[in-house]
Amino acid sequence: MSHALETLIGHWKADPLSTYNTWFLWEERLKNFRSIRRGLAQVVKDIDAGTFGSAFRGSSLETVVGSVAEQRQIFKGADHAFLWKPKLRIPDIYENATNQQAFARLLHTCDCCNSAEEVIEAIRRIDARQIKGLGPAVANLLYFVHPTIVMPFNTAIVKGYNAVTGSSVKLGKWEHYLSMREGGLRLNAQHRNALSNDMGALAGLLFDIGSGRYAAPPRDDDAAALQGWEADLEKVREESAAAHKRWAAERESDATHTEIQGWLRDLGKSLGYGVWIASNDQGRSYQGGRLGDGCLTQLPAQARAGLDSVRLIDVIWVEADGSKVAAAFEVEHSTSIYSGIVRMLDLALGTELGAGVSMFLVAPDARREDVRSQLRRPAFTRVAELGIRYLPYSELGAHRDAIGRFGSGLKPLNEISHLL
Repeated sequence: MSHALETLIGHWKADPLSTYNTWFLWEERLKNFRSIRRGLAQVVKDIDAGTFGSAFRGSSLETVVGSVAEQRQIFKGADHAFLWKPKLRIPDIYENATNQQAFARLLHTCDCCNSAEEVIEAIRRIDARQIKGLGPAVANLLYFVHPTIVMPFNTAIVKGYNAVTGSSVKLGKWEHYLSMREGGLRLNAQHRNALSNDMGALAGLLFDIGSGRYAAPPRDDDAAALQGWEADLEKVREESAAAHKRWAAERESDATHTEIQGWLRDLGKSLGYGVWIASNDQGRSYQGGRLGDGCLTQLPAQARAGLDSVRLIDVIWVEADGSKVAAAFEVEHSTSIYSGIVRMLDLALGTELGAGVSMFLVAPDARREDVRSQLRRPAFTRVAELGIRYLPYSELGAHRDAIGRFGSGLKPLNEISHLL
């Protein structure tokens, strides 16, 4: 099977609509690791403080699990395992305080440890408690803490793993998950050059097999099966070409995001600010050059001493003398607004810059209610104090030239944005 699986991986990586290209290489995936990890820390904090509550809805867990579920198709439905099922009274981490504390200890231990052995030991401890309804779906949270140690887990991934290996892994059992993880590590080691140290790559491959996009490769010595399987691969390639418009639309979305960053870059320069572009976006192509051309190569010392996530904020304006940050902008074209808000909170609360920075969520006009609903989440109670404003695309597009020519400071932006 090794040769056939190598062939499949090659086709999978070349398919523009595979999970590899639509999710694993998606730049927003990496930007969300920090926000999801921070959200899990908030869950632990709420449980320890006795403020978590007795329901999923409205809790900090709903916020962070919702962010995971927004991670493209592979994690769609990730929140189902955590929804409160009143007739079954599962998962039993809402009404049972002891189980709730055990869940918090699992999250905290995995957040603080660095070795696979410690993560596995923490999983075995939670498994020993036999908490009803709290099974391997938790691995989807732990993956965003330790992507090289923990493998994502859902029905399609399990089906793909069983199809590739001939195993009989079952859902809902931690011991089955751990056995799948061991087998996954072996598979990953065998194909490391084609995959990644990040277990998300292998999980994406198995997801696409388990969801029916690809057939599992047959044994190398079965010539007839190999021929039929290769024909199926060609069919998938043809289907990918036919569906290329959907992929192109996603690329267009990325291009629009870059264009808005470019608007903010040029406007900031016109107003006399130094401009910082998110560290992972600086090399993006824009108007015949790079988005980071002519921009700052480092942030003020107060921000550098803060959290790494601050460097991922889409656009930051810095006072001309380089002494402090004047404004920060998160462009939320189509991705989760949650992660952008978390990076804003990191800037305001996790650095020495304090609440004196003007903060803007820049989004399409149609996303106004999305922004409003996210800011109402209990996890963002501090947002109102920070005065984060919503800046619609239409207002920025209509007034940016005039502001750049005749404006001064941030007052014009405050006038065309809205405090929600």
